Amino acid sequence: MSAATKLQADTPSLEIIGHMNEGYETILSEGALAFVADLESRFGTRRKALMQARMERQKRFDAGELPDFLPETKAIREDNWKILGTPDDLQDRRVEITGPVDRKMMINAFNSGANVFMTDFEDASAPVWENMIDGQINLYDYARGQLAFTDPKSGKDYAMGEKTAVLKVRPRGWHMTEAHAMLNGEAVSASLFDFGLYIYHSAQELLKRGTGPYFYLPKMESHKEAALWDDVFTFTEKELGLKHGTIKVTVLIETITAAFEMDEILFALKDHIVGLNCGRWDYIFSYIKRIGKNPDYLLPDRAQVTMGSAFLKAYSLLLIRTCHRRGAHAMGGMAAQIPVKGDEAANKAAFEKVRADKDREASFGHDGTWVAHPALVPVAKEVFDRLMPHQNQIHRTRLDIEISQKDLLEPHEGERTEAGLRENIRVGIQYIAAWLQGRGAVPLYNLMEDAATAEISRTQIWQQLKLKATLSDGRTVTDHLVRDLYDDEMKKLTKSLGQDLVEDSRLADAGRLFLDLVFKHELEEFLTTPAYELIK
Repeated sequence: MSAATKLQADTPSLEIIGHMNEGYETILSEGALAFVADLESRFGTRRKALMQARMERQKRFDAGELPDFLPETKAIREDNWKILGTPDDLQDRRVEITGPVDRKMMINAFNSGANVFMTDFEDASAPVWENMIDGQINLYDYARGQLAFTDPKSGKDYAMGEKTAVLKVRPRGWHMTEAHAMLNGEAVSASLFDFGLYIYHSAQELLKRGTGPYFYLPKMESHKEAALWDDVFTFTEKELGLKHGTIKVTVLIETITAAFEMDEILFALKDHIVGLNCGRWDYIFSYIKRIGKNPDYLLPDRAQVTMGSAFLKAYSLLLIRTCHRRGAHAMGGMAAQIPVKGDEAANKAAFEKVRADKDREASFGHDGTWVAHPALVPVAKEVFDRLMPHQNQIHRTRLDIEISQKDLLEPHEGERTEAGLRENIRVGIQYIAAWLQGRGAVPLYNLMEDAATAEISRTQIWQQLKLKATLSDGRTVTDHLVRDLYDDEMKKLTKSLGQDLVEDSRLADAGRLFLDLVFKHELEEFLTTPAYELIK
């Protein structure tokens, strides 16, 4: 059954055109919808202008301009200022686990032993209407101490433990809209929709429990986008009767342009921010997207673009230096490995890779790290417990580090291979197929992948085609070669899955979309935009 909700005449009119399943009326209440409508009315036009500014900036990059530190904000970078402060329950963030807004997975993450759990409306959740509203119901129940689940298949009960992780919520990015919520005939900002519903229903309940409304903010490209969020927070606190500075956020630095504006982003949000995070997979995607037409920045196979060298190492070190100078947490990146059942040798090798990665992060000066699976919590925790005996290491200012524009743009060295090209095709289409079916966190080849992996996969092939890249065996990457490899990979997947399952799994739809994206003349900003048209 479809239902439309209309607000009273003296408020902006918000129309819900999604299905109203049982319990949805609690989340999509008149007051909550009025609040979201108010947010959209006040801030929606500015959001659209900032998205247009991204496109104008891209034209300059395509013409040869490179990202750089902004001369007009030099004073902010050089002044000695600090963020407002960090709540007690966010002082120790040595291990953070992330995952979708699925009820059972949320409970497992809360009980994982991690310090913080980031539940994700963005890259780890496909934005199917039911996923988004069911996720809001889960948050509503969590804030009231009533999050529990009984698996209808197994009959197993899942309940919150005595000591659970602190919750942070990641709304969708500024570029996304929620097609099922309309204001004056236009889809509203998905960021404001996710944020607005959650904080309207749960801020006071969270504060009663001794915590607060804490968020992760994704995919920003400039301090002006951060300033928009700050204005949203200040308005929200006033509107909901919250003390100024109650809302606390960590910003993911997952775009190349944001890396040059880390000081400015912290400054724009200084009363609300507690840290920055290395969103490294999206960062690689952004690097290709923004400067990928320039042959000087052609990357090797994805597996060779690692955090220990070139632009990724520089960005990690600069993030630590910038955050610690301002009194903020500098969070490390994701360990995506997941256990392999019945294969101890594979697990041992995977866990050693995780340990080495976390050792690098803790040694550099990061205050914590991300994992995608509960089994990795103790692995990451052991490293940070050993190398970081205090709650954090903000005292390590790393003023010994100097990072230049050249350092932040230095491409990784390595080769491009047929195997790397095949992996991008194979992983890209399987992830998109799962996303079209409503799953955002997808186990593939012993890694928990989200949308960022598919973004790297399709942009790497797009860049190689655009620049006529050469593989290590001397062949040039052409449309013909990509189609041949794609056909072969689809045959292999069809053989392993079976023809019926291929059709049921939307693999064919995903394949068509993937090819569409890699052969486009101009790179599509986000694959989730055209993919959303196939699910909404």
